[in-house]
Amino acid sequence: MLKNITIGQYFPGETVIHKLDPRAKLIITFIFIISLFLIQNFHSYIFVLLFLVSALKFSKVPIKYILKGLKPIMFIIIITFVINIFMTKGEILFPIGPLEVTKEGLAHASFMALRLIFLIIGSSLLTLTTSPIALTDGIERLLNPFKRIGIPAHELAMMMTIALRFIPTLLEETDKIMKAQMARGADFESGNVLNRAKSLVPLLVPLFVSAFRRADELAMAMEARCYRGGENRTRMKQLKLEQRDVFVFVITIILLGIIIYFRYW
Repeated sequence: MLKNITIGQYFPGETVIHKLDPRAKLIITFIFIISLFLIQNFHSYIFVLLFLVSALKFSKVPIKYILKGLKPIMFIIIITFVINIFMTKGEILFPIGPLEVTKEGLAHASFMALRLIFLIIGSSLLTLTTSPIALTDGIERLLNPFKRIGIPAHELAMMMTIALRFIPTLLEETDKIMKAQMARGADFESGNVLNRAKSLVPLLVPLFVSAFRRADELAMAMEARCYRGGENRTRMKQLKLEQRDVFVFVITIILLGIIIYFRYW
């Protein structure tokens, strides 16, 4: 299951989506997330779906690869769906024992499930089509105006990118530790939810040790290459907004406008 998580991974390519300016992709992703939380009807989700399908088509990232990233959170989506069905008051459709399924609860549960699914797909598409270096440069350039108030833009961008890119590494390490302990007789699948949670505790110590070791190795490698932060740092490839960046940005703004229209009018 851990191998199915796609957030933090990079899928190489030379498509239009891959070539978009990382600053534009970060802003577009941010606007896309805001749009998801403004949706209050199914009509808006149709436009969001068209937007995501178009992005996936132009990025040429396999749909199976995207859907694979949804498997680890399906349990959370199902739990969220069920809770919203029974906890939302409204017009009763039919009872299930002591619980009641309402029309408003069914609609709200569907909204929440679709919101989580689209949120994961949109976030995954950002990291899948943006290299770590480009992502770092994009975050740094967006944070540059905050340097005037003492915020270290380059250091923050580097920390955020390293944390994001270490997600697949730590998941792979967790999978290896689990398999090693299972080979020694550990059981992570039997028992109730509480017992399963307790059985995962022995994973934490070796996982933290491995994480600190990798962090120390990374720090030593950066020092050996005379890394001194972003001061006086030059770049081989300068970021430059092009027409395709503006076009996709305008499309995203139109999507936000449509969602706001359906929400308030």
